Amino acid sequence: MRRWLRWLGFGMAGLLLLAGLLAVHTWYFRPLQVEWLYTRAFVHFAFDNPELLTRLRLLEPIGIRGHNAHLADGSEEHQARIYARLKRDYAQLREYDASRYTGQRRLSYDIFEDFIGRTVSGEKWRLHDYPVNPLFGIQSELPNLMVQAQQVRDATDAENYIARLGEFPRRLNQVVDSLKLRESRGIIAQKFVVEKVLDQIAGFVAPGASANLLALDFKQKLAQIPADKMDAAARAQFQARADAAVAQQVLPAYNTLAAYLGTLKAKALRNDGVWALPDGDRFYQYQIALHTTTTATADELHQLGLAEVARVGAEIDRLLGQIGYRNGTRAERLLALARAPEQQYADDDEGRAQILRDFQRIIDDITAGLDRYFDLKPKASVRVERVPVFMEKTAALAYYEGPAMDGSRPGVFYSNLRDVREIPRYQMRTTAYHETVPGHHVQTSIAQELRELPIFRNLIPYTAYGEGWALYCEQLAGEMGYLKDPRDKLGQLQLEMLRSVRLVVDTGMHAKHWTREQAIAYMIENAGAEEKTAVAEVERYLVNPGQALAYKVGMLKILELREKTKSALGARFDIREFHDEVLKNGAMPLTLLERQIDAYVESKKVK
Repeated sequence: MRRWLRWLGFGMAGLLLLAGLLAVHTWYFRPLQVEWLYTRAFVHFAFDNPELLTRLRLLEPIGIRGHNAHLADGSEEHQARIYARLKRDYAQLREYDASRYTGQRRLSYDIFEDFIGRTVSGEKWRLHDYPVNPLFGIQSELPNLMVQAQQVRDATDAENYIARLGEFPRRLNQVVDSLKLRESRGIIAQKFVVEKVLDQIAGFVAPGASANLLALDFKQKLAQIPADKMDAAARAQFQARADAAVAQQVLPAYNTLAAYLGTLKAKALRNDGVWALPDGDRFYQYQIALHTTTTATADELHQLGLAEVARVGAEIDRLLGQIGYRNGTRAERLLALARAPEQQYADDDEGRAQILRDFQRIIDDITAGLDRYFDLKPKASVRVERVPVFMEKTAALAYYEGPAMDGSRPGVFYSNLRDVREIPRYQMRTTAYHETVPGHHVQTSIAQELRELPIFRNLIPYTAYGEGWALYCEQLAGEMGYLKDPRDKLGQLQLEMLRSVRLVVDTGMHAKHWTREQAIAYMIENAGAEEKTAVAEVERYLVNPGQALAYKVGMLKILELREKTKSALGARFDIREFHDEVLKNGAMPLTLLERQIDAYVESKKVK
């Protein structure tokens, strides 16, 4: 018996040694299975992005919360290490014989190869971005993270919150270093970026420490902890420490960033597109390919935009005449409709609260009617909230944030209530359908809820797929019967016009040397946008080149695939099955989406 036990011990030790060697081999060398490579890459990515882990809440269900005390390493040295690792992963990926893979295994390989390949090919332009900008810069994203995603449910969470506040100086100092490096290479943000970020920072620091957004948020979250988990004395101690962290670490870090931007203000004298940056034309073509997942050129997309502006414009003109708006330019008539008393909410707290309630009602209504068009539906719910006041001035009019993967937070649709005149009633349905149901919320939540796939498939972003789907859903909602009022239909067309104008304006500014003012004027003239809205839109395109092209490109591809499927299947075409095929595999390049739909059509023909 003792000999048997001894040999059993030797065997177990040997197995543990082999397991350890296999783990070491997987971590440092090409894994034995490609799925292990996906897992390794995702683990690296997660370790590099504690903020993303906080938003997703992947680890909290198993008791891991330490990441909530940290912020990412934004140093240039670390960024270089990330690219070196990605290049290694990409090289190792291509060593596998993908010709042996079929079904989901092949699809996972192709999506991963495309995404990593595009990322690696963009390394040469990794400094051609604007990490500090008034729309989604780090100076606003960090407070958003704390307010919107950081949980405080007990003493451990409170400690993590305070510890993360202590990380602000390091993270913002790294941003200053990266901006200085960009400056040394002739990459300076536009004039409006520097001016508006300085205003944003001034507004953030002005209330002082105890009245700062972060201190107030922490106080509110502490107050929601049950008394049996934290007594009043402990709350007071935590609050004092948080106030001190804001005073001694957060606000000085923001002042340091503002001081550097103050020196940059004298050098940021223009509002040009990326053509003005070193190697700007090639960078823009890379951005086009990255966001659209096509080989289209700037000229081709510009011409597509002009054609779509003409087509959608004719539809708008026809409907405007139908409802009695016949005099004046298109812009004048659209503005007259938007400003009509029956389209406006009261410019007060109750009016803003009613906007949020009406958005929720619109979402709940269409959610109840999905069955006729969708078999596959998300489990996660969605709620409507106001864009945080401190970032209203420069934020988008509406945006969506996906649910936590542990189910602790629903999807959230944020509405910007800075000016109620920007939210006419006739546009609200289409805005809600785009951002939530059946748009972003349905697509994002379904992707997150997919099982038995590599985890990167739950989360990987493709702009043309995601935004193309959401824009497609604006039109789909009308086909489902939710835009019966011609004014609501006008709202859908006007927002489609906005995306058509984006094709013209984005390529105009970044490839054809249009000025910011020229782009704003074009948007007002053709989309009937309020000047404030047009300014925010154009400035968004300037700091995120190519992203605005993806909406229309993706939508047109999905419509093309739908018509192709209808034509091939005839009476056997089922809109629910088509939507399931588009959604059931998560985000992917448009070329792979077309391959999947073609395979579905062939499988239906055989049956």
